[in-house]
Amino acid sequence: MSRILCVWSPNWAIETWRRRRPSAPQVEPFALVGPDRGLRVLTAVSPQAAAAGLFPGQRVTDAQALRPDLVLAEAEPEADARALEALADWCVRFSPAVAPDPPDGLFLDIGGVAHLWGGEAEMAADLAARLARDGLTPRIAAADTAGAAWALARSPAAEAGPQVLASWDPDGREASPPPPELAGLPLSTLRLSPAAVERLSRLGLRRIGQLAALPRGPLARRFGAGVLLRLDQALGRAPEALAFRRPPTPWFARLDLAEPVSAPDDLARLCRDVALRLCARLETAGRGARRLRLDFHRVDGAPVGLELGLSRPARDPDRIARLFLPRLETLDPGFGIEAVSLQAAEVEVLSPGQADLASLLEPVEGPEALAPLIDRLNARLGPGRVWRSRPRASHVPERSVRRTAALETEAGPAVRWPAWRPRPLRLLPRPEVLEAVIALTPDEPPRQFRWRRRVHRIRLAEGPERIGAEWWRSGIEAVRTDQVRDYYRVEDQDGARFWVFRSGLHDHDRPVRWWLHGLFG
Repeated sequence: MSRILCVWSPNWAIETWRRRRPSAPQVEPFALVGPDRGLRVLTAVSPQAAAAGLFPGQRVTDAQALRPDLVLAEAEPEADARALEALADWCVRFSPAVAPDPPDGLFLDIGGVAHLWGGEAEMAADLAARLARDGLTPRIAAADTAGAAWALARSPAAEAGPQVLASWDPDGREASPPPPELAGLPLSTLRLSPAAVERLSRLGLRRIGQLAALPRGPLARRFGAGVLLRLDQALGRAPEALAFRRPPTPWFARLDLAEPVSAPDDLARLCRDVALRLCARLETAGRGARRLRLDFHRVDGAPVGLELGLSRPARDPDRIARLFLPRLETLDPGFGIEAVSLQAAEVEVLSPGQADLASLLEPVEGPEALAPLIDRLNARLGPGRVWRSRPRASHVPERSVRRTAALETEAGPAVRWPAWRPRPLRLLPRPEVLEAVIALTPDEPPRQFRWRRRVHRIRLAEGPERIGAEWWRSGIEAVRTDQVRDYYRVEDQDGARFWVFRSGLHDHDRPVRWWLHGLFG
C-alpha cells in the first residue's frame, strides 16, 4: 500500500525570491507583485505583511494605502517553477517517486522507503530540518492518500511540526467516516474552489466531517460531482493520478553515510555496496535490471546522477559497479557525498540458469557473449552510441534501414535485404550533391565527378537501378517525375566504390543533378 507525504511551503515565492538574492536586505513588510486582468496585484506576501492585513490578490494601490512602508518586488513565477522542479529532483534522496504540486508543493510516495529513516515521523522530521537549514519553512504531512496529506499539511497543527496520520485502511477498506484528524479540518483543505467553499459555507457546512455525513445524491445534484470527487480522493474512495518526475519503481536501494566522502575509491565502494543491496532484492524476486540510475547526494543538496542501460537484464553487483566505474571520475562531489541511491527503472524476468560441467569448458557464444562488451561500450561512449542496423520493408534506401538496440531480437517474421540488390556498407545520412559531373549521355553513368573537393575518374560502372517514390504513402497524385532516381555502382581510379544516383528523368529544360548516397567498403 502506498503512503503519500505532502510538502507545502506557504511562503514559497517569497523564500525562493530571497534565496536567489542572498545579499538583498531583509526588509519588512515585503510583497511580490504581478499582473492580473490588467491590474497590478500582490501575488505573495511575507508573514509580517500578512499580519499587517495584506493578502495575495490585493491591488497594489490598496496595499500601499494601508501600509505606505510596503516594499515591493516583481514576481518571478517561471523561476519559482524551476526551483520547485529542482527541489523535486533533490527529494529523490527520500523517495524515488516525487511529483511536483505547483505552485508551492510536492508529493512523495514513501511506501516501502520510510523504514530507512526509522519510520515516517523520523523521515518527515529529517526532511523538515534539511529544508529549514536551506531557508525554507515547510509544512509536512503523511497519509494514505494525496488528498489527505494535502489537507493535513494545510492544517493549523502542521505549523508546529510534521503530521503523520496512521493508516485507516490496513485491510483495503475506505475511510468512512473520515478519521477525526480529517473530519475537523475546514473544507478549503479538500482542494475545492473558493466559490464551492463559499456556497457550502452558506449552508453551515465548514468542516470535512459535516460534508462527509450528508447524503451523496442531493450533494452531487446541488454542488456538482467535483465536490464528491475531492472528498472521495481524500478518503481513498476514488483513485488519483500523480505526475511523478520519474516513474515510480519498487526496485530502490539507498545508503546513508555517517561522514561525507569525496575520494574516487570511496565512491566506487559506495557504488558496489548499494548495488549489492539492490541486486539481492532482484535475485529474490527473480528479476534483472535493464536500466539503472545511480544518484550521489551531496552535502550542499545538489544531486549528481548517472544512468546506465544494459543490453541484457542483469543482477550481478560487480558487473554493474564496473560499468559505472569509468564515469565516476566525471562527477563533482562538491563538499562531500552523504548518501547514495540506486534504482532500477526497468526490470525483466531473469530466471536463474544452471550450467553443466561440459558447458563450463566451452566458450560462451551468441548474444550472451556480446552483452558484457556492448554494455562496456555503452558505459564509455554514452547511451545510444552502440546500435544495430536492421532492414525495413521499403525499397527507398533511407527508409529501408532502422536503428535498433544491439542485441534486440526481432518480433514476427524477419525482414531481409534482397541479395540481388547490393547496398553500400555505409549509407550517408542524406545524399550529397556531386559537382563537375561528366557523362557521355544523360542516360549513362558518370565518367567523372568531384566530391568533397576531390576529382574521381570512374573506371567501372554498373546499373542503373531505378527507384521511384512510394506512391501508396502520399497518393498517386502527389508523385512527381523528379522523385525518380537512377542508381549506379561505380569504382574510381583508386578502387574506391560509390553509390551514386541521378535525380529525375531527363529533361532538356532542367539540368541533370547527380548525388552520392553511399560508400562500398
